[in-house]
Amino acid sequence: MSLRIRPKDKSLLLRAVALEHTDLTDFVIHHAVNAAKAVIEEADHLRLSERDSLRVLDLLENPPAPNAKLLAAARALPKRR
Repeated sequence: MSLRIRPKDKSLLLRAVALEHTDLTDFVIHHAVNAAKAVIEEADHLRLSERDSLRVLDLLENPPAPNAKLLAAARALPKRR
């Protein structure tokens, strides 16, 4: 990977690198990987309000009757052996 970086930003990174006793590549990769994991973690989790959480629980306990589209989809499934 090749990056173009402003001198001011590079100086900041190099100062952090010196404080962490590492090299620039390891520093950037470590922090970029952690940031990527955080982004993925955030995207993989659905956060519901208390109201929405209660609605989901209620629907799980008291599901609505299947509508015509759901019944048609169920009938279209291959028969199980």
